[in-house]
Amino acid sequence: MIGYITVGTNNLERAAKFYDKLFAELGATRFIDMKQFVAWGTGPDKPKFSVTLPNDGKEATVGNGIMIALAADSTEQVDALYKKAMDLGATDEGLPGPRSAIPGFYAGYFRDLDGNKLNVFYMDSPAAE
Repeated sequence: MIGYITVGTNNLERAAKFYDKLFAELGATRFIDMKQFVAWGTGPDKPKFSVTLPNDGKEATVGNGIMIALAADSTEQVDALYKKAMDLGATDEGLPGPRSAIPGFYAGYFRDLDGNKLNVFYMDSPAAE
């Protein structure tokens, strides 16, 4: 259902470097690299992620209540991606671990260099099917 997600940035070069390194952990690579917009993906039939300078020329801001979730293949990959984000300068929003509200749900939360909130998660339960 989701084709792609876009977040704003005020420094495209810095954001692109952050996401290049972060998404390498998931096997994603750039497939669009433009002056105002960079996008990553893992395949033509998979959802994409992009970062852009705002089209209106105003400052990019963070949406309150907006979060993007990145799917991982294991709890170990959640831990690795969260650690990578921290190493790249992200801000902690919740250490990786099981979340009691949803059985089998394991996630870590962080904000990127522009303050956009992301989580990386793994779901190991029949409810995930």
